[in-house]
Amino acid sequence: MEVLRVCSVLVVAVLAACASISDRPTSDALKELAPTGKLRVGVASAPTRSAFFVEKDANGQPSGVTVDLGNELGRKLGVPVEIIVAPNSGELVKATSSGALDVSFMPVDDERRKILDFGPAYFVIESSYLVRPGSDIKTLADVDRTNIRVVGIANTATIRSAGRSLKNTGVTAAPSVDEAMEMLRSGRADAFALTHDSLPPLAARLPGSRILGGSFLQTGIAIAVPKNRPNALAYATEFMENAKASGLVQRAFDNAGLRGLTIAPPSSGR
Repeated sequence: MEVLRVCSVLVVAVLAACASISDRPTSDALKELAPTGKLRVGVASAPTRSAFFVEKDANGQPSGVTVDLGNELGRKLGVPVEIIVAPNSGELVKATSSGALDVSFMPVDDERRKILDFGPAYFVIESSYLVRPGSDIKTLADVDRTNIRVVGIANTATIRSAGRSLKNTGVTAAPSVDEAMEMLRSGRADAFALTHDSLPPLAARLPGSRILGGSFLQTGIAIAVPKNRPNALAYATEFMENAKASGLVQRAFDNAGLRGLTIAPPSSGR
């Protein structure tokens, strides 16, 4: 029994050592992920947290799922983390593709794949509409009418998908969730296109508004890095797969007060 106990201890020690080694970035990965000596992480803000959006406190400090993930990635790299908050994912695309950000988190679509590289998704979103109080819109099909005013967030996967799905009306771009909600509140818009998991707390802030069932877009929220940084992509990919498997993503959901969300499955390449 003592021999078995010693062997078990050795196995645990070896596994821990292997995990520690795999956590350490290569010099090439570190140079590509933190070329300035710190990890610049891009996140997007909204009035309430979701699997994608962070929330800023009275002092302007962000908190949420992507903040937790970015901080943990920086800890594993052994570098300081700078969290940079944008009003929407379109701004994150611009900053990441230019190299002003080292990593960011955002919904994936084909347009973004042209200028960014993506690791595995940690959550799969569905996009729908929040309709204003008093509207006669009851279904997704009801949105696609010539007299309906639709708003979405500028340069996002959701607004592009909404635009493709609507044949009889168009979509007005707002710079932020706050502005889009104000358009609904003031009656300047009838429907707001956004990810379904982000809508319930927003609906609660606008009594009489309704979330439509179904979706016009399904896609993953994933970690993104600038193009032509293969070592950064490889490390970010391994980090995110481990984050899902180890419970890190679930803890980030819990810390953000998000209940009942399902973590995306392992990528097919793992």
